[in-house]
Amino acid sequence: MKATEPIRNKKQIKEFLNYLCKSGQYRNYVLATLCLHTALRISDILRLSCNDVYDFKNQSLKKSITIIEKKTGKTKTIPLHKNILKALKYYYQEAKPNTPLVLNKRTGKAISRIQAYRLLCTAAEFLGFKQRVSCHSLRKTFGYHAWKDGTSPAVIMEIYNHSSLAITRRYLGVTQDDMNIVYINLNLSG
Repeated sequence: MKATEPIRNKKQIKEFLNYLCKSGQYRNYVLATLCLHTALRISDILRLSCNDVYDFKNQSLKKSITIIEKKTGKTKTIPLHKNILKALKYYYQEAKPNTPLVLNKRTGKAISRIQAYRLLCTAAEFLGFKQRVSCHSLRKTFGYHAWKDGTSPAVIMEIYNHSSLAITRRYLGVTQDDMNIVYINLNLSG
């Protein structure tokens, strides 16, 4: 199986999210936005409930989520990016207390990992993306763009809860073009 790659083109990311939102696929829009802006594994996103993001008593969105990662057992608090809050506002009418956030209405449970993959992949195919888009590629997209925007790989490693920088380096999807830019643009002699 071929390894997934991050989406390197921000225009494609915007096109992808706009398609999900404008076509009324609000649950899928929330799913994609969470994948992109939290760097959580799909197993953790699918464990989120509506109560994790909505304060139903006060009829408001929460500002952060706190989870215990399934794979690492570590507790993580993540502030909710404005794009996540925007996606959740669209989805609020469908949200019900004590239900999975990414709900399969037929079963009343969270969608499966396979279903999440298919939903994202189908949207990318519809838009004519050449690359395969999956939950994991969106997780990698977070790290790639954080790195491109100047975030230290060590910080990204902590966000991902990776055990080594080598794993994070693979996630970042550094290409020869990325290295060439450094060689050409770094000016050390004034």
